[in-house]
Amino acid sequence: MTIDLNCDMGELEDAAHEAALMEYVSSANIACGGHAGDEETMERTARLALARKVNIGAHPGYPDRAGFGRVAMPLSAAGVECAVWEQIGRLEAVVRRLGGAIAHVKPHGALYNVAARNRETAQAIGRAVARWNPRATLFGLAGSPALDLWREMGLPVAAEAFADRRYEPDGSLRSRSLPGALITGPREAAAQALRFAREGRAQTICVHGDTPGAVEILKACREALAGSH
Repeated sequence: MTIDLNCDMGELEDAAHEAALMEYVSSANIACGGHAGDEETMERTARLALARKVNIGAHPGYPDRAGFGRVAMPLSAAGVECAVWEQIGRLEAVVRRLGGAIAHVKPHGALYNVAARNRETAQAIGRAVARWNPRATLFGLAGSPALDLWREMGLPVAAEAFADRRYEPDGSLRSRSLPGALITGPREAAAQALRFAREGRAQTICVHGDTPGAVEILKACREALAGSH
């Protein structure tokens, strides 16, 4: 089964861990200075991706390093657009210097979740991406109105599901503040990834790089998806 497997990267100081993650993904979402990341981590991660022929994506978030971008900020729509556009540009400068290109954009954390349910925030993200490169694919939560909005704006989209997160009945991600929000068992995560793929609900499936056991989870997901042909 051909389905993109992605991971949020460039967020950790552990370079060896991120190199191990890169072995099992087809797309890497690189933090670009908002919630995490700086020029050094962007370059390190982009080099890994280019060496492995992994698609590079920008991973912009709320400019909140203390909260790791996982708490919503009271930014205006213009503020969101500016933050996303600036962060993509920061990563693009590094990737271009290395001879690569950014293929997609995936909002991070709270920005991603707010965009999934808030039209103004989703529009602001869409405007930033359209301003930068209207041919880049925007990753968004499968089943969310944001995907339809971005399509209406003329942007390519990819519906995303999560192997390592539990969901609420309405299709939203369970808050990380609640028990059981993370799936850390490789077999359970792989089974969830396979289910999403078979149901056709997602074009790309994510495992977070900072989830405990992320390398083993990614390996299990890749093997499950590859073995389902």
